[in-house]
Amino acid sequence: MARVVVGLSGGVDSSVAAYLLQQEGHEVIGVFMKNWHDTDVTISEECPWEEDSKDALLVADKLGIPFHTIDFSKEYYERIVSYMFREYESGRTPNPDVLCNREIKFDSFLKHAEKLGADYVATGHYCRKRESDTGFELLAGKDGNKDQSYFLCQISQDQLAKALFPIGELEKPEVRRIAKEQDLVTAEKRDSQGLCFIGKVKLPDFLKQQLREKKGNVVEIMRDWSGFHRNLEVTEEYHFTETDGKVIGEHIGAHFYTVGQRKGLNIGGYVNPLFIIQINTDTNTVYVGEGEDHKGLSRPGLLVREEDIHWVKEVDRMKVGDSKHYSTRIRYRQPLFGATLTKLASGLEIKFDSPQKAVAKGQFAAWYAGDALVGSGVIS
Repeated sequence: MARVVVGLSGGVDSSVAAYLLQQEGHEVIGVFMKNWHDTDVTISEECPWEEDSKDALLVADKLGIPFHTIDFSKEYYERIVSYMFREYESGRTPNPDVLCNREIKFDSFLKHAEKLGADYVATGHYCRKRESDTGFELLAGKDGNKDQSYFLCQISQDQLAKALFPIGELEKPEVRRIAKEQDLVTAEKRDSQGLCFIGKVKLPDFLKQQLREKKGNVVEIMRDWSGFHRNLEVTEEYHFTETDGKVIGEHIGAHFYTVGQRKGLNIGGYVNPLFIIQINTDTNTVYVGEGEDHKGLSRPGLLVREEDIHWVKEVDRMKVGDSKHYSTRIRYRQPLFGATLTKLASGLEIKFDSPQKAVAKGQFAAWYAGDALVGSGVIS
C-alpha cells in the first residue's frame, strides 16, 4: 500500500476521500492548506478557513490519521490573486479555481507531500484517472452534475501521475451517505462557495480591495445594429463604439464586469433582462443587449494563443494544419457542445458547431474525447 497525503479542505468530499483511502489500506496523512490570511486586504468579517480547518482536524481525529496545516498564502497571493487583479483590470475574466489546482494543489501541495515521503496526493474532486499506453488520462467524474474535470484542465502528466481521486466513481448523495454512516462532522456541511480557498466573498467586493471604482457609460446595442448583418470569421467578435448605441446608465468600472453577466448594473425598465455583451477597459465602457438571444452575446468560435495551449497527453498534440472534432466547453458546468479544432501557426482555432453565448476572454476552453479531457487553453 502507498503513503497518500490528502488535502483535507474541511468539506465532505475530501473527508470521504480520506476515509476511502484508509479503507483501501493506504497510509493516509491529512493536510489542510491555509491560503489566505492577509489582514491588509479585508475579505469578510467571517473567517471560513478557520471553521474549515477545525472541521478538517475533527475528521482526521475521527479517522485516526496524522494531520497538520501548511501555509501557502504567499504562493497563493503571488500566483493566483495577483494574476486575478491583473486580468480583471485588463478586461479579462480569469478562472482562479483552474489556476489554484495547477499552481497550488498539484504543485506547491504536491511538493510538500513529497517531502513527507508521499507516493501520491489525493483530493475530493469529482473526476477520475486512467492509465493507458500513451500516458495518464483525466476523465470526467461519474456524477455528471458534479463533474469537476474542467477545474483540472491544466493538469500535467507529472501531476496526474501523482494524483488520486477517490470519489470520482461516486455520486454526491453516496458521498454524503458514507460520511453520515462514518459519523463525520462534515456529512451535512454545505458545499463551499466563493473563491478557491478564500471563502464566502462576492467577487466584486474582493476586486474592490485593489481595483478602484471608475464611473463610465453603459451603452445599449440595439438588436438591429447594422454591424450584425456581417457574418463573423471564426475567431472574430463584434467591436462596438459608444456611437453604435445609446447611453442608458452608469457603471462603477468596466473591470468589475464580465461578458454574459446579467446582474449588477441595476438598470430597469426592460421586458427582457439586459446582458453584458462586451466591455472595453480602455474607454471604460460596458455594452449591453436586451435578451439572451441578442446576437452580440454570441460568437462563432475563438482562438487560443500558441503559448496558452495545454495538452494532457503529448500524443494528442496537434500540428499546424491538423483539424479534429471534439466535445468542448468554455466554462464550468456548461453542457458539452461540438467544435472543430484547427491548429494554426498562431495557436488553436476552435470553431463551434453552433454559435455560443458569453465567450469571456481569460476563461478556459477545454475539449474532450468521450469522458477524457484532452486539452485546454486560455480564451484570447
